[in-house]
Order: sequence, then structure tokens, then C-alpha cells
Amino acid sequence: MSTLIFGHKNPDTDTITAAITLAEFEKQDGNTDVEAVALGTPNAETKFALDFFKLNPLRVVKTVANETEHVDLVDHNEAQQSVDDRADVTIDKVIDHHRVANFQTEAPLYMRVEPLGSANSVIYKMFKEKGYTISPLIASLMASGLISDTLLLKSPTTTDQDRAMFADLQKIADVDLKDYGMKMLKAGTNLAARSDQDIIDGDAKSFTMGGKTVRIDQVNTVDLNDIYDRQDAIVAAMQAEKDAEGYDLFVVIATDIMNSNSTAFALGEKDKLEDAFGKKFDANDRLDLPGVVSRKKQVVPVLTDSFEK
Repeated sequence: MSTLIFGHKNPDTDTITAAITLAEFEKQDGNTDVEAVALGTPNAETKFALDFFKLNPLRVVKTVANETEHVDLVDHNEAQQSVDDRADVTIDKVIDHHRVANFQTEAPLYMRVEPLGSANSVIYKMFKEKGYTISPLIASLMASGLISDTLLLKSPTTTDQDRAMFADLQKIADVDLKDYGMKMLKAGTNLAARSDQDIIDGDAKSFTMGGKTVRIDQVNTVDLNDIYDRQDAIVAAMQAEKDAEGYDLFVVIATDIMNSNSTAFALGEKDKLEDAFGKKFDANDRLDLPGVVSRKKQVVPVLTDSFEK
């Protein structure tokens, strides 16, 4: 049985490429019976990256215990973000760059979590520490994950280590990573081609905060008016999903990647979001979040504090 390597549900570019790059690391480390898989289909940004490098999408799995006993997790560790039957398999490795929450195992494991800009940043360090070969393709995929999660190094999650890694990856890759990166990011902002449901679920993650279930989705755009024009329909889709899933708070953060600003829509315990940022929703039921681009660093910590007061 192959060890399956996968990232979180509603996979983004970092989670897909990290599964691929960790699989390559494992093979160079002597573990050849591994397979990178996904817990969902690629979004438009990730599809652009895979198409650009002529790679097929990863095989999508809904459960894993029916085909393996061992898994490696990338780009996540929280149970609600992972495969539904995760408790039925042994987790051998976790490679992540997020907070650790709601996580426990019965067996010892290798766990590496670092506060870097992407999961691929951690994997890059693992390659360098072992002296393993980073091919132009693997370098480009690592960079794709880093570009996606840091908005081409503009996000406050970007560290000096990430910048140094990006420069090194540029020397290895066969493409101009800055030019490619901007094209990749823009490919993920074509909202006209996406349904309201896809917009609210495309990059959504669930969190437990103060015993409450909080759903936070983030959607990138180059023009916030593209979101504002669909606000009523998007909020209606949010309401239907909130009612069906029982979220205590459902937040959609629309991020202008060109100007590094965001606007939030929310349903449920909106006062917790207002408390977190010290401001009120406006007359259009929007919460202006200037300078906010990172869910991980700028939203989750302050919102968690608000729920746990």
C-alpha cells in the first residue's frame, strides 16, 4: 500500500504543489511507494500552474482508509480541514506552516511546523538540509506555492527566509518566476467564470474558536467591485450553507491582490469579527479591512482571541 500525501480540503496552490514536492522528497529519501493526492479539484489558479508545467491534476480522494494505512499531511493539521476518515489511518508526517489545533495521534510521528510563508518553504528547507536535488520543475512548483500563499511575497506572512528561498528557486527554475507568478495569481481572480457557491467554498477552511465553529473563506480579485456586484447572491449562498452546516460564524474575505486590501462579508456572530478588528460593518454590510491579506496571520489569531474572551 502506498503512503498517500495530501493537503487540506478545498485545495489551493500551496497544498497541491506541497503534496507533489513532498512526494519527490520522500522518493529521494528512499520511500518510493508514495503518491501525492488531493482532497478536491484544483481551483483556477492551481489549474493555471499545473497546465503551465504540463502536469495532470492529482487524483482526488474522498476517503483514504480504504486504500492505505499510512498518510503524510501537508499544509494543514487541524482535523476539520482534513480527510473525513483520518482517524482510521496512521499519520507518519505533518509538514505545515499554520497553527497547531485539534490535533492528536496514537502513534509517534515526524512533525515539522515552521512559521514560514508556505508549506513549500518548509519542504525546501528539508531538501537543502539533506542535499537532495531540486529540479527546475520542483523549484517552479515550490515557488508556485510560495507565490500563492504570500501573494508574490507581499503578504505579512512572508519572512526573510522565504525571500531568500525565492531568489534561490529563481536560479533553478526555467521561467521568470515574478512574471509567471503574477499571471498565476491573476488566473485565480476570474470571478465571472465562477459560481457563487464556488466563490464561498473555493478557499474555505473551518476552525474551532472558543468552542464555536467558524468558517472563513478567502477569494482574490483585482477589482473588489466584481465582488460587490454579486454581494446579494454571495450572501444568499453563504446563508444556505450556514444553515445546512450549522456554522456559528461564516466569513468571506474578498482580497484585492493589487492594492493589498480586503473587505469581509459575514453571517452569524458578526460582533466577534467587529470586536476582533475594532470596527463596525458599514451600511452596505461590509467590513473594510485595509492592509489585510492573510487569513492565517491577520484574521485567525485576532478572531480566535475575540471568541475566547
